[in-house]
Amino acid sequence: MTDRAPQPVDRQLPTEESRDLLALVREIAQREIRPVAADEEDAGTFPRAIFTLLSEAGLLGLPYAGEYGGGEQPYEVYLQVLEELAAARLTVGLGVSVHSLSCHGLAGYGTEEQQKAHLPAMLGGGLLGAYCLSEPASGSDAASLTTKAVRDGDGWIITGTKAWITHGGVADFYTVLARTGGEGPKGITAFLVPGDAEGLTAAVPEKKMGMKGSPTAQLHFDGVRIPDTRRIGEEGQGFTIALAALDAGRLGIAACAIGVAQAALDEALTYALDRKQFGHPIADFQGLRFMLADMATKIEAGRALYLSAARLRDAGKPFSRQAAMAKLFCTDAAMAVTTDAVQVLGGYGYTADFPVERLMREAKVLQIVEGTNQIQRMVIARHLAGPESR
Repeated sequence: MTDRAPQPVDRQLPTEESRDLLALVREIAQREIRPVAADEEDAGTFPRAIFTLLSEAGLLGLPYAGEYGGGEQPYEVYLQVLEELAAARLTVGLGVSVHSLSCHGLAGYGTEEQQKAHLPAMLGGGLLGAYCLSEPASGSDAASLTTKAVRDGDGWIITGTKAWITHGGVADFYTVLARTGGEGPKGITAFLVPGDAEGLTAAVPEKKMGMKGSPTAQLHFDGVRIPDTRRIGEEGQGFTIALAALDAGRLGIAACAIGVAQAALDEALTYALDRKQFGHPIADFQGLRFMLADMATKIEAGRALYLSAARLRDAGKPFSRQAAMAKLFCTDAAMAVTTDAVQVLGGYGYTADFPVERLMREAKVLQIVEGTNQIQRMVIARHLAGPESR
C-alpha cells in the first residue's frame, strides 16, 4: 500500500471561505481519518471521537442556519465536504450525511421554540443523530410503516421496531417516523426521540459486507413516552417531512459515492504508475489507460450531476428528480469504478493489503441506502411520464 497522499480535486467553489473550509476538511481527513481507516474498519471500531472533532470544528451542521450553530453553507459546498470525508473513510462521510438528515426535520418544520431548545446541541454541541424511517417489513414501501405513536395525555407513547438504522444504539437522538392515524402516508407523524429514552433499546448491530465501523441496527420502541413538545410539524405531516429530508439525503449519498470512487481511482492510478511489467509501468498499456480514463470520466460526470442538483436546491428550485438522478448515477459509478480499481491492481486488489477491496465492498451499500437505485428509477420515471396508470 502506498503512503503517497492523493492529489486534491480541482474544485469549483463559490467563495474564499468555502475554499478555506475544504482545505480544513482535507487536513483533518489526511491527519485524523485516513491513516486509521483500514485498521478501524477491519476491527469494526466506531469513530465517535472523529464525530466529536468534526462537531467542534463546525462540520456537523454545515447546511443549517448560523443562528442555531450551523455553518450556513450552500449545499454545493456541504456536499463537497461530504465527498472529501467519504474519500478518507465512508463511515465518516456517510455518518455526517445521516446526522444532517436527522436534523433536517426539526430545522425545516420545527417551531422556533423547539429549534432554540434542541438545534444548538444537534448542530454543534457534540451530539450525533440518526434517522428512523425503515422497518423490517417496510423499506422501499416506507408509507406502510407500522410503528405507532398513541396520544397519552400531554405526550405520546411510541411502540414498534425500526430497522437498518445507521448509528443505531450509539446516536444521541433519533428522528422517528411513526403512525398516528390511518393507513398510508397521511397517517404518519415525525418525532424527536432522545437516545437515552426509557424503553428504547438497540439490537446487536448487523454483520455487514462493508462499513463495519458504522453500526447498523434495529431499534425497539417498547412504550417509549415523549412529550408533545418533541413532535415535529403537524400530526400527519411526517411523510412530507420524510420525503423532503430524503431528497436532500440522496444528494449526500451521491457525494459520498463520488468520494469513494475518487479514492479508488487515486489508488489505481498510483499503483498503475508504480507497478512495472514487461519493463514498463502498467499505466503505459493502452487497455489499462482506457480503463483509467473511463473511471475518471464517470467520476467527473457524477460530480457535475450532484453539484447541478445542489445548485438547484440552493436556488430554491425543485430538485427531487435531479436528486434521484444523482443518487442513481453516482452510486452506480462508484460500484463500477471500485470494481475496475480492483482489476487494475490484479491479485493485490483482491487483498486487504490495499484499500480498493474495502472501497468496492463499501460502494455496494450506496446503491441500496436511502432508496434503492430501482426506487430512484421509479422516481425519475414518474417525473418524466407521470404516475403509473395501474
